[in-house]
Amino acid sequence: FILNKPRDIVSGDYYWVSHKDNKVILAVADCTGHGVPGAFMSILGITFLNEIISNAERIFPGEILNELREHLIKSLHQTGREDETRDGMEIALCIVDLVTKKLQYSGAFRPLYLIRDQELKEFKGDNMPIGVYEDIENSFSNKEMQFKEDDIIYLFSDGFVDQLGGPKRKTYRSRKFKQLLLNIHQKPLSEQKEILEKEYEEWKKDIEQIDDIMRIIFNFCYIILPSPG
Repeated sequence: FILNKPRDIVSGDYYWVSHKDNKVILAVADCTGHGVPGAFMSILGITFLNEIISNAERIFPGEILNELREHLIKSLHQTGREDETRDGMEIALCIVDLVTKKLQYSGAFRPLYLIRDQELKEFKGDNMPIGVYEDIENSFSNKEMQFKEDDIIYLFSDGFVDQLGGPKRKTYRSRKFKQLLLNIHQKPLSEQKEILEKEYEEWKKDIEQIDDIMRIIFNFCYIILPSPG
């Protein structure tokens, strides 16, 4: 399922899904800014990803992110000057081969969570953004794993874990979020969505939402096309 909760009317977070050569490509991205500026970056990201996949003879997550970074830097005329606004995005992108059931992942700061056999494994993204960067010659790395039928994959922006709330008005934190996912991962995906939405609202209460929230959760049975509900 997909959980989309913009802070404003339009969002700087986006999800993207595409199909090519018996493969499904999914991504969740968190762009610089909120509202209209963030939404503009989202449009750029989706447009560039569609173009990259359409023209690609072969697809690997790291190569897709390398090209996305090149497109964004060129589009925004980024040069790397110190006084320059460093707009960009964080992203987690994975490719699932429907024939071999292999999953490949690459990330720009954003991780991928895999829950298998009651354990949560975190695949961390590279510590560099989609955008201008000091070590721009560094390429994004690929990680590969066999995708098992009962595995559950979580791709998400940081809006949930960074939300202020609770009795001490602190951020939700990644450790608490991981435990929540472990507690609910065996429930149907639709029920997980309801629990996550309820947990967020109970944590936030009357505190203003501070960031956009985007999340995709799927297993192999739902990978053909994630439900927009």
